[in-house]
Amino acid sequence: MNRKKFVWRLMPLMAALAFLLTGCGDPTLSALDPKGPVAQEQLFLMKLSLGVMIFVFTVVMALYIYVLIRYRKRKGQEGVPKQVEGSHVLEVVWTVIPIILLIIIAVPTVYYTFKHSENYTENENILQVKVTAHQYWWQFEYPQHGINTAQDLVIPVGQPVAFEVVASDVIHSFWVPSLGGKIDTLVGQTNVTYLQADEPAVYRGKCAELCGASHALMDFKVVAMEQADFDAWVSNIQSPPAVPDSVAQGEEVFRTNCLSCHAVGADGMSMGPNLTGFADREMIAGILEHTDENLKNWISDTQSIKPGNKMPSFNLSDEQMNQLVDYLNELKLQ
Repeated sequence: MNRKKFVWRLMPLMAALAFLLTGCGDPTLSALDPKGPVAQEQLFLMKLSLGVMIFVFTVVMALYIYVLIRYRKRKGQEGVPKQVEGSHVLEVVWTVIPIILLIIIAVPTVYYTFKHSENYTENENILQVKVTAHQYWWQFEYPQHGINTAQDLVIPVGQPVAFEVVASDVIHSFWVPSLGGKIDTLVGQTNVTYLQADEPAVYRGKCAELCGASHALMDFKVVAMEQADFDAWVSNIQSPPAVPDSVAQGEEVFRTNCLSCHAVGADGMSMGPNLTGFADREMIAGILEHTDENLKNWISDTQSIKPGNKMPSFNLSDEQMNQLVDYLNELKLQ
């Protein structure tokens, strides 16, 4: 079998595999499985555009095949076939139909573009969140509640949440595929958007703008919960329990090595992520499972896990490391 025939036979198999693989992946990280009204409306626009394109392709291919068969050269036919030109009917048809199809796409696209750009940041009845993107982590401030936290964005379900998004260093992009489209975070400029989750769940968020060596590792979580649970979370993070005296040595290690960059306290502003409630977070640095071993690896060699991040590595003794980890594991909300 020559190479050309082999390639032609392989192409259908590759196409089938590609089609099957489109169903793989994390369902909480898919724009095709919307969990809120913004994402549902954006999926509608995708389906509408795709439907129009499939319709046009089908009609064109049908006409193409019909012409090939109907007007093929037949046995004994000589000369040039009769030419048809200057048909006003055909000219009107192939001009009007594309205009109609463009209007079908344009009207809802323009409507939803303006709807999704609505600014809710002045509405005091809606939860306000300020998102600041850093290399390579996310900071979330709740000005109405005096809360400053990181990596886990907690929101109530069934209501829109207004976001002001900015960047502290380079351009990033705030994206929660299951809840809505992305929006760029810029240095020195605030963009606004809103999202809504209709179901209590944990949704994954990503940075959708190439921002450096660890761009692919710049993850965060959106924790959507019922209003009563959200109110309890706010109360717990505003007044977290005191750490026990048994980790006093670890707290001292933290103060000596970490406190210059990391705050502990709901309203604490810092260069690095606020660590209030750190022990309740499922992930370390947004990507590692929360285990003592992963926490030690992260503290001792951050660059091997997230290249280019701004957290230094610490050369602590085994005793100091264990004390620090014990302290961090006591930073609970309840």
